[in-house]
Amino acid sequence: MLAPYKDCLSRPHVTYLFATNLLGRLPNGMAPLGIALFLRSHGMGFGVVGGITALYGLSTAVGGPLLGRAVDRHGQPRVLWISAVVSAAGFLALIWAGGNTGAAAAAAAVAGLASPPLEPCLRTLWPDVLDDKRAIATAYALDAALQEVVFAAGPLFVVLIGWLAGPGPALAVTTVAMVAGTLAYVSPEPVRRWRAEPRRPDWAGPLRSSMLRRLLVALACVGVGLGGLNIDTVAYQEHIGQSGLSGILLGVNAAGALIGGLIYGARQWKATTMRQLQVLLACMACCYLLLALVPPPAVAIALVFLAGLFLSPVLACGFAIIGDVAPPGTATEAFAWMVTAVLTGNAAGSSAAGVAEQHLGLWASFLVPGLAALASAVVALVLLRDAAQPSATRSVKATHP
Repeated sequence: MLAPYKDCLSRPHVTYLFATNLLGRLPNGMAPLGIALFLRSHGMGFGVVGGITALYGLSTAVGGPLLGRAVDRHGQPRVLWISAVVSAAGFLALIWAGGNTGAAAAAAAVAGLASPPLEPCLRTLWPDVLDDKRAIATAYALDAALQEVVFAAGPLFVVLIGWLAGPGPALAVTTVAMVAGTLAYVSPEPVRRWRAEPRRPDWAGPLRSSMLRRLLVALACVGVGLGGLNIDTVAYQEHIGQSGLSGILLGVNAAGALIGGLIYGARQWKATTMRQLQVLLACMACCYLLLALVPPPAVAIALVFLAGLFLSPVLACGFAIIGDVAPPGTATEAFAWMVTAVLTGNAAGSSAAGVAEQHLGLWASFLVPGLAALASAVVALVLLRDAAQPSATRSVKATHP
């Protein structure tokens, strides 16, 4: 099982690129909680705290594709360097703003808009660093699995630093991690030499690909499921009356995603990537839909773990398909749109689950991630049908030989 990872990580630059990129991406898991705790420490109400934290997430979703397009035009180092400095200035301004609501909101927006697009940059780079599709597929799977570490470890770091030094220093450490990771990532030769293919100038960029647009809809539905699950676990904890259960459920889901990604990347699959995506989404939908029965805690834990097993492979399939269908010269922007789709879906899922729970009950709230995953599987089925058409302008190739 470990052989594909040993082969991938033994290639020149791969381990270094993973380590530095993940360090720079650590604020993705730290910033939302760090911002919320910092604002609460200055006496802001939960409504304001939630609004500013949401503004940071929305700004990140908006800025990602814009910065991705800049990377495709000007290369990675310059754009990443500048965006890291501007985002750091936003975080520092947020610390300086303290309890000033307007200044804090503006600073959070700047920090989010300029957040360095490290995720899409790394995924765009793999075809240049790795010389065969098997190694590239393994790198995608490892990336999807390790992303769970970022979102699991980030909040823990914020809590630990906040307990030791306070919420202000926690935000400062978030800023340092982003800048240090970004600067370290852009230093090796493969990053400095990378250039996108020549592109056809138009405003749509990668979105002119109908396959990509449909895939983004499917991935947005995956994001809806993740956002809904965040709310569902809290509501389920209150329903059961067991303190800390929400954290256990989310932690088990992240552990499942980590394990699932590692297993997926260690094996060769005969089915095409599109077929894999369809099956994985259908399995995830089944796990989520069964939660609508509001089962006992042991069963709920098992179901969210199983749902997590399919999550990282779904994302890895998404990475591979985007790499195939993105028009020439638009790969970084295309990967950035994937991040935007998932983030936007996440916000919509949280809102939908909250409304469903308030008006219909817990079972309806649990239906949100289930129906979202089912919708994603249906979109994937349409994609599979279109990919099989001989008239398709670009075929979707299998990730694994």
